[in-house]
Order: sequence, then C-alpha cells, then structure tokens
Amino acid sequence: MRFRYLTFDCYGTLIDWKTGIEEEMEATLGHLRVGGRRLMDAYIAAEKVQEVGYTKYREVLRRTILSMSETLGVGINDEAARRFAASVPRWPSFPDTKEFLRRMRALGYRLYILSNVDNDLLEQTISSNGLEVDGFVTAEQVGSYKPMPAHWVRFMQVTGARREETLHVAQSVFHDIIPTEAMGIASAWVNRYGESLPSAVAPLYVSDSLAHLGDLLEGVPR
Repeated sequence: MRFRYLTFDCYGTLIDWKTGIEEEMEATLGHLRVGGRRLMDAYIAAEKVQEVGYTKYREVLRRTILSMSETLGVGINDEAARRFAASVPRWPSFPDTKEFLRRMRALGYRLYILSNVDNDLLEQTISSNGLEVDGFVTAEQVGSYKPMPAHWVRFMQVTGARREETLHVAQSVFHDIIPTEAMGIASAWVNRYGESLPSAVAPLYVSDSLAHLGDLLEGVPR
C-alpha cells in the first residue's frame, strides 16, 4: 500500500507525555501520593471529563490538575495549576522520535501533526524538541478534540490529501485509531505502553515503537 502523508498524534506518540506530566506535577506540587500507572490512570480519567465540549487546552490542563487535589494528596492553587498547564513544551520526546521523522522524510513522506492542544503549545513543543514536520492541525484551529473527526477533515482540506494516501500514526486507540478507522483512513498503532488492542479494532500496522514502525514502512513500495 502506498502512502504520501503520515499524520501523527503528538503527546504519547512523538512526545513522552507520561514522563512529562509526572515530572512537571512533582516539580510544581512536590511529593505526590500516587505515581506511575496509578497517577496516569487518574490523570487520563480527570482530563477526559474536561474535554467535553471545547475550551482551550491550557484551561483543560488547569481544570484537570485542580480536580486531582484529593487524588494527589496535595493542595493545588490556581497559580500552580497554571504553571503546570504551561509546562507542555518541556515534556520530552521519545528517544526514537527525531530519527523516525528524519527517516520518513528521507523516504519522501509529508509529515503532519494532528494534536489536541493549543497552537502556541504545539509550536513550542515542535521547536524545543527539534521535530521536523511539514505542518499541523490543533484543537484550537478546529474547535474540538479528537476523537471528533475535525482534525482529519481540516488536514485534508488544507493539504488536498486523500484518505487512501494517508497513514495516521498514534498511540491512543480511543482518540486516534478508532476514529480513523471510522473515516476510512489507515492507521498505525504505536503501542508505547504494552496495552491490549480491542478485538474490534484493526490498525494496518502494530508496533511497539516508532523505530520498529520505521523498519516496517521502509519495506513498503513507494
């Protein structure tokens, strides 16, 4: 199968958001009652509540961490919540991210990020992590969050890309893999965290890293 465009989720796929969130929470709030998997499960559940409807992602982050005071076992004031919300560009990229993007660009793919964040947060993330991409679509631009389809619709409108020539690369089954399948867009699931794939979901590629996915895509005829 031939593709011209690779689109990406950013945080969780290109950027190690779990490490970034835990490190920034501890830097902002001090010692936390929970960490690791328990912390991220609580964070994901709390953030999902805030992504009903649309408000800017900084506000989603601020409300999310304020709602977690009891879970984290610390008092959280608004100033601390805003500092955490501004930390997104400091979240680190995965070790294989930049090399993967370089390999894919050398193969002739056009590279676009589709992300549930604000313009400035993504722009700063791209700059601070040295991500070489051709463009992006954000929640701020389309006024909604994935898994709603507006990111992909805007991407195709802006680039002229067709569904059949696009491969979407992502870690989140809920936010990315399921909606792309519903739209008839092929997907590559990057299972960064050793999760189970629901039986009804069938991405074209499954890998445990971008490095492995790069090996798979280098074998695809161009």
